[in-house]
Amino acid sequence: MDFSAITDSLYVGTAPRSKDYDTLRELGIELVLNVRIDRWPYRDLHNPALRSLWLPTFDSAFIPIPLAVLRRGVVAALEVLEAGGKVYIHCTKGIHRSVAMAAAVLIAQGYSVDEATQLLKSRRAVADPDIWYIRRQIRRFARYWEKRTGLGTIQSLSDS
Repeated sequence: MDFSAITDSLYVGTAPRSKDYDTLRELGIELVLNVRIDRWPYRDLHNPALRSLWLPTFDSAFIPIPLAVLRRGVVAALEVLEAGGKVYIHCTKGIHRSVAMAAAVLIAQGYSVDEATQLLKSRRAVADPDIWYIRRQIRRFARYWEKRTGLGTIQSLSDS
């Protein structure tokens, strides 16, 4: 499992194997968000298993990540984060889908689009939130979240 700590409580990476759940527990992870199209190739065999949420999605220019998926993941993540817990978000390679979800979580926590994407790139070298179809959905989520909460996020001029 290849992962990066984005903040003290938010981690992004690749799909964990069964043995990797020990590492997730040692990190204090309480929620695992899977944004792969397929279910876990590996399962948490511990009893009880870590809380997990499967949010199947694509990262394609033709099939963008639905805002409903980002919203559902953000709501679940905020519940854990606001209680002082930690969240692990994964996709296949930890480059696009998990990064988009993590950006949405950061935006919901008050980061601007630019702040969230810069933080992700600085903490996870392979993160690519700037590919146009991922960046577009991150921006759309930021606009949606601002309208939903009534809280503004500071957008850069390039996000207009």
